[in-house]
Amino acid sequence: MGLLEKYKRRIDLAAGRDDVELVLKNCKIVNVFSHRILKGNIAIDSGKIIGIGDYTGVREVDMKGMFVAPGLIDSHQHMESSMVTPEQLARILVPHGTTTIIADPHEIANVCGLDGINFMINSTRDIPLNVFFMLPSCVPSTTYESSGASLKAEDLRELMEERIVLGLGELMDYPNVIKGDDDIIRKALLADRKIIDGHSPLVTGKELNAYRINGVKTDHECSNLKEMEEKLDLGMFIAIREGSAARDLEKLISGVNCQNERRITFCTDDKHPGDILNEGHIDFNIRKAISLGVDPIAAIKMATINTAECYYLRDIGAIAPGYDADLIVLEDLNEFNIKEVYKKGELVARDGKALFEVKQPDISSVADTVDVKEIYKEDLEIYLKSDIANVIRVTPKSLITELVIRKVSIDGDNRFISNKYIDIVKLAVIERHGNGNNIGLGLVENMKIKNGAIGTTIAHDSHNIIVIGDNDEDMLLVIQEIKRLNGGIAVASKGRIGESLSLPVAGLMSQRPMEEVSKALNNIEKFIREKLGGNDEIDSLMTLSFLALPVIPDVKLTDKGLFCVNSMSFINMDVEE
Repeated sequence: MGLLEKYKRRIDLAAGRDDVELVLKNCKIVNVFSHRILKGNIAIDSGKIIGIGDYTGVREVDMKGMFVAPGLIDSHQHMESSMVTPEQLARILVPHGTTTIIADPHEIANVCGLDGINFMINSTRDIPLNVFFMLPSCVPSTTYESSGASLKAEDLRELMEERIVLGLGELMDYPNVIKGDDDIIRKALLADRKIIDGHSPLVTGKELNAYRINGVKTDHECSNLKEMEEKLDLGMFIAIREGSAARDLEKLISGVNCQNERRITFCTDDKHPGDILNEGHIDFNIRKAISLGVDPIAAIKMATINTAECYYLRDIGAIAPGYDADLIVLEDLNEFNIKEVYKKGELVARDGKALFEVKQPDISSVADTVDVKEIYKEDLEIYLKSDIANVIRVTPKSLITELVIRKVSIDGDNRFISNKYIDIVKLAVIERHGNGNNIGLGLVENMKIKNGAIGTTIAHDSHNIIVIGDNDEDMLLVIQEIKRLNGGIAVASKGRIGESLSLPVAGLMSQRPMEEVSKALNNIEKFIREKLGGNDEIDSLMTLSFLALPVIPDVKLTDKGLFCVNSMSFINMDVEE
């Protein structure tokens, strides 16, 4: 059937001149345009909503007065942070009502470059989940770290023409955006008339104007109401993030009102597999917003039509003629427990279970990504001029760290040594892409790690090996285990490896089901709690993975050294006189 015939056929169906394929009868329809609940029937044919009204269908399903809302949309997600491949992620997210994701594959791109982006695109072609892509703008995220790839504007040009590519991913290197760096501007020009996602934590005033001027449309890094209000005033869409390490919804939702709610979206950004399985996905954002006093229909709009309109996705986000029949079915809007999910009119999930099978991907183009020289104990030793040092202090439920000056323990050679009475431990970032094997060393407070070490190849955004511990022996064991796994997570205590998880896909993901990955992570986290202590208010693994990210204040550690984000410069562990 040609396009003309298809369009004429839709008109005939909408006018009631023929039976549609499916009618969902007796629905309470959540109308995101009028902010009302409409009682009626939904006619569906060839994956499209044909109309609302008195239609007859080849197949008719009595919804018995249940609520039907549009499928949910995550406005900004790094799928790699789920630690499973896209097929396995879809199997879990779709039953939670997520039918569309706006994905930024910059994690895998920083390891594997274009091969990584193409792997993610190809892995999403045959799953009942819309995945639209924002091309990574910062690979590497800055020049202050070593990544596995470097992507210039020309490298991205061909992919930018793909239908499922919506624009340019988050501009994380906001200092160079504000300075007008040539490479960044070339990428922005590449996305001209498309969409550019932002990442501008605590940027304000004229600097925010400079960041916004060339079309940056969104931001998901707001950490307080004043910041959100300023960015809304400048015409930006604000994605309220509720992930694992960063949970901003409770702080920001009180700033949402009927005047600005259509400029608000929901995202997860980075969410741990255990949190997805235990809490949910965007449905969790909605439930939490409702529990904090947000009107249920308003919360649904933030998770549907707002994102669709932000990203010019004209076929999704609402229940109306011409929209895709991506639908969720609920008994109660306040409880927001999803009973069924339809993707283009096909029932794909019921009672929390996927009704579809997924395939195993070919990972050959994104495997074998750990290339590290032999590391010795001497490589991890820290020598200081005195017992006063610059230290990274981590903050519960936040990616923002604090630079603090602390008295530390040193031996007679001025070598740092751990002290059970002082909550300061060693941090190492080891370049793992075969580009020089730099080792950056630093000190961290408030992780409360004792008698062991934790390490991972998930170290945003260049994803080098990052290891934290209170003794060099266990740190070395962890490094060796990560090399053996060819990427993943490992923990050690008192001279032995406790638990580990292999992540063979770029050192970031597994092809195994999320339930298995989550179980392995639970074992690792249990080992940390029982053997290493850890801070009860901090997700040790997730927080560790962000301690190498030099674009979120105040201070981080890269493979090149201790880095002050506020001044965008390297600093010494020694405190200057």
